[in-house]
Amino acid sequence: MKKIILIFGAVIGILLSVNAIIHMNMMISNPDYKGNDIIGYATLVIMFSLIYFGVRNYRNNYLDGKIGFSKAFKTGALICFVASTFYVVVGLLYYYFFVPDFIDVYADYLIKNSAPDEVEATTAQMANFKEMYKNPLFAILITYMEVFPIGMIVALFSAFIVKKK
Repeated sequence: MKKIILIFGAVIGILLSVNAIIHMNMMISNPDYKGNDIIGYATLVIMFSLIYFGVRNYRNNYLDGKIGFSKAFKTGALICFVASTFYVVVGLLYYYFFVPDFIDVYADYLIKNSAPDEVEATTAQMANFKEMYKNPLFAILITYMEVFPIGMIVALFSAFIVKKK
């Protein structure tokens, strides 16, 4: 089980990290960058869909084709945790060492793309967010929250699909 979790978690973590680095660089290098939340979340779901294949691989190759929901969910959740941890470590190392001004660029992006009546509130929120992001523990938690919940939802669906008595 450990081998499956580490392999699939690392593959998903690499995909997540590469995707994040590409988007961070696009946002930094192009002031007119327009992201798309629907495409962004769909991309995350597609990457995390490898959890299904990891759990199925574990069921078929190590458990003689039988796995209960709880064991399937546990395996999927652990793959998600490894992938998310990989993403957090790579993302924060990249942020701190290569693009330490990314939070400023991101805040400017959100302020620039907010509705005219929300500019003042968004500016205040971003100032507060930038201050909190200086705390590494907060940065770690926020970075986990970018991907971990999506992975857990995919792990839940994968466990429903893969379970077989």
